Amino acid sequence: MEWQMPTLADVLEARRRISPHLRPTPLYGYATLSELLDAQVFVKHENHQPVGAFKVRGGVNLISQLTADERRRGVIAASTGNHGQSLAFAARLFGVQATICVPENANPVKVASMRSLGAELVFHGRDYDEARQHCEQLADKHGYRYVHSGNEPLLIAGVATETLEILEQQPQTALIIVPIGGGSGAAGACIVAKAVNPAVRVIGVQSEAAPAAFRSWQERRLREDRMETFAEGLATRTAFELPQRILWQWLDDFVLVSDDEIRAAQALMIEATRNLVEAAGAAPLAAALRMREQLASKQIALIASGGNASREQLLDVLGGEHALGTRRIRETLPTSS
Repeated sequence: MEWQMPTLADVLEARRRISPHLRPTPLYGYATLSELLDAQVFVKHENHQPVGAFKVRGGVNLISQLTADERRRGVIAASTGNHGQSLAFAARLFGVQATICVPENANPVKVASMRSLGAELVFHGRDYDEARQHCEQLADKHGYRYVHSGNEPLLIAGVATETLEILEQQPQTALIIVPIGGGSGAAGACIVAKAVNPAVRVIGVQSEAAPAAFRSWQERRLREDRMETFAEGLATRTAFELPQRILWQWLDDFVLVSDDEIRAAQALMIEATRNLVEAAGAAPLAAALRMREQLASKQIALIASGGNASREQLLDVLGGEHALGTRRIRETLPTSS
């Protein structure tokens, strides 16, 4: 299928559409993180969105542009939680019925949020991709407007507005690190960064326990791979075509990190920022810690893509061996020159 690749003009138009409904999120600097990375570190707090994740920007942009026929038919999507919350929020805003297919073991915090926003939930399969396949069958059967979590230009243009805000608030930003599951957030970051200032580097990060997007970017062809990560925001077995086309063209680098590194970074993010950050939202810090020598003295932005962590996830991260804390992580890093 051929999609129209979003441009900076599309992102500016998306901001006009979503601004009556969503405020810009904070971009805060943290001395602890800057010291650890020997860089000037800012965190883009998409966990402050009304559904606790960045995807709501894309949901509002897309749902606001549905035709009258599409609104009548309703929308359907598959999600591990944040894409579903995004569509549920936007659908309620514009009076559209939303059906969300989720894996049977979906994050209960995200499930409760989608349900409270009025979405009809369909539980199916052991992971996102099995839920997605079932979702596509239901869309064909009932005539719903299917909203893929990555192959939607309006979604990508919407989520790209977070990068617009970063570069407006901190024009000296040299590097942006973005978590990648399907890749819409990183694709949006590339579109904006390369249009506003091509010198800004955009780095993607994914769990090595679910590396389909990384392998696809590396080989310049769509790949499937295992999906064994605990971080549901990064948990895809299949790469998405439209985000990958954008990443192939503009993404500067792509880093794989272990789930243990993500857990350690999540504990540190919560401690250092005093914010609730989910695993995917901590992955950029995990990548930054691994890339520390390359970041020295640079101004960088880490996108905290969401904060929808369940109680059980938090107990695992903060109460176990992964709760490393600032001092312990500092001890594992080389001293600054």
